[in-house]
Amino acid sequence: MLSIKKALQKKEGKVKVRGWVWQCRKLKDKIFIVLRDSSGLIQCVVHKDKVSKELWEKANKITIESAIVVEGNLKEDRRAITGYEIHIKNLEILHIAEPFPIPVRKQYHSKELLLDYRHLWLRSPEMINILKIRSTVFFAIHKFFRKKGFYEFHAPIITSGAAESGPTKFKIDYFGKTLYLTQTWQFYAEAAIFALEKIYTIAPCFRAEKSKTPRHLTEFWHAEVEACWYDLKKIMNLAEELVKFVIKSILKENEKELKTLRNDLEPLKKTLEKRWPRITYDQALKLLKEKQNLVVKWGKDLRTIEEKKLMELFDTPIFVTHYPKEIMAFYKPRDKKRPETARCFDLIAPEGYGELAGGSERDLSIEELVKALKKAGEKIEHYKFYLDTRRYGSVPHSGFGLGVERLISWICKLEHIRDAIAFPRTMTRYLP
Repeated sequence: MLSIKKALQKKEGKVKVRGWVWQCRKLKDKIFIVLRDSSGLIQCVVHKDKVSKELWEKANKITIESAIVVEGNLKEDRRAITGYEIHIKNLEILHIAEPFPIPVRKQYHSKELLLDYRHLWLRSPEMINILKIRSTVFFAIHKFFRKKGFYEFHAPIITSGAAESGPTKFKIDYFGKTLYLTQTWQFYAEAAIFALEKIYTIAPCFRAEKSKTPRHLTEFWHAEVEACWYDLKKIMNLAEELVKFVIKSILKENEKELKTLRNDLEPLKKTLEKRWPRITYDQALKLLKEKQNLVVKWGKDLRTIEEKKLMELFDTPIFVTHYPKEIMAFYKPRDKKRPETARCFDLIAPEGYGELAGGSERDLSIEELVKALKKAGEKIEHYKFYLDTRRYGSVPHSGFGLGVERLISWICKLEHIRDAIAFPRTMTRYLP
């Protein structure tokens, strides 16, 4: 038994493969079957005058997504979907599928239909290619950090507070108490670095953002990093190295799949050739005003439209640093040279894909942290363990979080972030 990929590599001769029927076209004297497995597609054909009556009748029973085993002779045929075709001599039906609810040969399907039947649409070549690339992304992230000497560290999903202030916390009833689903692993990581120094994770996070944009999910996967002795410059360099390593890994392992999603790979390859620009928030506002005739009031965060306009001026991701302290999370420290700004960054992707990652140095001052928490209306007792990390051997450290689905969306040039994950969760969708 061969995978379809290995059967195609043979180019000719007797082969035996198994899989699911992606397409089936029945004519008077022959039946064409496009068979799918995880490695690819291959066309198969049954000639009525070259097989037994029993096999012909069996082939006529086949429906879309039926599971079958075929055996026959592999021959070159440039008209076939992959340039080769199996002339079936033996056919085993493992399961006859019921009528498939998604019209496979139809050019266009409504987005809602494909989401309603997401559990079945995962079988489409497009989703298979995305999921393969997603798998490479996860593997590459792990490989990158292991090579850099980082330890993988896991933190609780259920927490007593939230790293980002505001109404984006998912509440849960925890035996009569109100607790929250995690938004970030950061606080626990800041405790663990005093044991392991350099750590990372890839874990699910939850944000109750009432957003219907193509860039937001309520449940997403977060690649996060925390490291002792890293300052803003060093943590940005690490983020750039990571993303470039992931891109290189995909180009090496999944170039064929990527070409089906993003026709032109050159813009992506060009991002690997040079160092990504670093500009301050002030410089970003100046560029928007002078180059795009767009005025942003100082102290306001950059909205989606402003990020898009800014990125029209760049062909690689960029780092925007030193946002106003007042709009930043409480743990981001003030810059001593300009106290109204924080020592932080956002990594923004070109082509309108927005923020990929955000990070900062971490504030070491208990006084500043408590002041910021009180201003945000947080209960200080929920952060006792976090503040303790500043009392016993505190050292300079930094970290960042990277949205895995946002990275996949940009690399694959997807229209919507929900296609970067198998079963998306958004403000309006929680099934299947």
